[in-house]
Amino acid sequence: MSINVVVHGVLGRMGQQVLDAVTNEPGLTPVGGADAFAASGTLALPDGSGDVPLSKSLQDVLGEANVVVDFSSAEGAVSVIRTATANGVNVVVGTTGLTDANVQEAESLANEHNVGVIIAPNFAVGAVLMIHLAKLAARFFDYADLIEMHHEAKIDSPSGTALAIARAAVEGKGGSFVSPKSEKELLEGARGGVYDGVNIHSARMPGRVAHHELVFGTLGQTLTIRHDSVNRESFMPGVLMAIKEVVNRKGLTVGLDKIMGL
Repeated sequence: MSINVVVHGVLGRMGQQVLDAVTNEPGLTPVGGADAFAASGTLALPDGSGDVPLSKSLQDVLGEANVVVDFSSAEGAVSVIRTATANGVNVVVGTTGLTDANVQEAESLANEHNVGVIIAPNFAVGAVLMIHLAKLAARFFDYADLIEMHHEAKIDSPSGTALAIARAAVEGKGGSFVSPKSEKELLEGARGGVYDGVNIHSARMPGRVAHHELVFGTLGQTLTIRHDSVNRESFMPGVLMAIKEVVNRKGLTVGLDKIMGL
């Protein structure tokens, strides 16, 4: 049986990539698109096989949907979760910037309406493995610096993935890292933001997609774990995995690692 998919944020770069992946994946069928910048009408499918309804309102295109995939904004994702779950439709969220309160609300709505909601800070399989490895290695080191680099249009800093990496490292260590303070800071913020001793540095410029590098340090040695997404196609295997899983998984799932069995 085919899984009918609506893409929210469909006119954005990630939304377009998701639509293309869904269109070309056996067992998945695109049935609609929604976007805050859309004019009501139809949207041509990327393979030329036809078109699907397009609207600013997600409610207008939910009729045949089994799953809504959201790549929009934090506010948009919250609205999607509320609307889709109320209509008995499962949700896959790739948008970052959600608060703990947003995640708690998603869990409550998923349980109330007996549907599945998957929220993941990153759908690149390598990035998910990086988070897992950071947790495993952290207990052997005292210091940690994390550099993340994205395209210039990314709205949040640091990235949701960077925060997930930092949280995993702190959890794996079982406490905070040592974060040396500069005696004289010649430029304010030069040491970056600090999450429980993990110094996080964000770079934004054209030509980037998503890059994360974690450097652990201890006496006489360092360990570097790095992941690079060189194009948006890198996220699609994880997105497709989540779409196929969410229809069989009720309640809230946070992180692709749960689906990968890590």
